[in-house]
Amino acid sequence: MRPRIEAEPDDLEKSSDEPPSKTRRIEEEEEEENDNADPLLAFEEKCPPGGCGTVIFYTTSLRGIRKTFEDCGKIRFLLNSFRILYYERDVSMHTEFKEELWDVLGGKAVPPRVFIKGRYIGGAEQVLGLHEQGKLKKLLEGVPIDSSTGPCECCGGMKFVVCFKCNGSHKLVGEDSSATECSDCNENGLIICPLCC
Repeated sequence: MRPRIEAEPDDLEKSSDEPPSKTRRIEEEEEEENDNADPLLAFEEKCPPGGCGTVIFYTTSLRGIRKTFEDCGKIRFLLNSFRILYYERDVSMHTEFKEELWDVLGGKAVPPRVFIKGRYIGGAEQVLGLHEQGKLKKLLEGVPIDSSTGPCECCGGMKFVVCFKCNGSHKLVGEDSSATECSDCNENGLIICPLCC
């Protein structure tokens, strides 16, 4: 039988739950690398047209479904509070925006939807959740600051104006009194604001 060697009090103080110093240093370096990594890389890459270095916000101005309309208002308020430049695409005002959103997401989707620098962030719950956790600000780093002093003088912030060619009727009348569809405007007789969009 071997004699039992008892640990001295000094040895007990040295042995703790902490890993050896080399292991701690490696863990600290990994944490530092994670802090320096782009937080957008955690999100799926789905880039809407023109959305590589900007924020694209798909919204609706229709009040038919109250929760959807209110969620769009919350996201708009949140983006405005950061004073960043973002592009709002109203799917109820322009069918092409709706089709664009559905193409990017691979199916039908209800606004609001937010994309930052070509990455799909999510709908209202995800974006508001990220803001409550303090992570949204980090995602918006590097996005240009909005230097405007108020809504656009041309469209009043609506992002659309009445078509100049057909005056909003979406019809053009020829010399022989035949009507054809205007090729300049959308189905609502509107064109995207030439000053702010």
